[in-house]
Amino acid sequence: MKDFAAIDFETANGRRSSVCSVGVVIVRNGEIVDRFYSLIQPSPNYYNHWTTEVHGLTRQDTDHSPRFPDVWKQVEPLIAGLPLVAHNRPFDEGCLKAVFEEYGLAYPGYEFHCTLQASRKRLSLPNHQLHTVAAECGYDLTAHHHALADAEACAVIALKLL
Repeated sequence: MKDFAAIDFETANGRRSSVCSVGVVIVRNGEIVDRFYSLIQPSPNYYNHWTTEVHGLTRQDTDHSPRFPDVWKQVEPLIAGLPLVAHNRPFDEGCLKAVFEEYGLAYPGYEFHCTLQASRKRLSLPNHQLHTVAAECGYDLTAHHHALADAEACAVIALKLL
């Protein structure tokens, strides 16, 4: 696969609709050509301790951020016609479907591929977490759980494995 968009969401709480940041990396002809990152005011708008421990974001970070529909208006033209790739596709695809539903938007049925699944099939590793697979593929994921860094790691993995 040489043309795709790697995507990663972080959430504010246990609800998949509570996306609080998104990272997107556009790959064309096997090269990263564009990147997009945005904080998002989550819905519902509360953070739990565990999610903040994971990614470091709090309500103060996103209270004045745009809501998902406004952010997605910027993402949509970037990913038009491209399949989406995520590490642990069920989570990120689930977030996207849930947030579309949360805002009453018609979900366009994006084509999704999974680097986690591909890594389990093709790599013999002690685990297949994003940072482990990224390291195996030559990417240093020092900013793990920042949506743009995770999307870029996913793009590098996809270029190697998909």
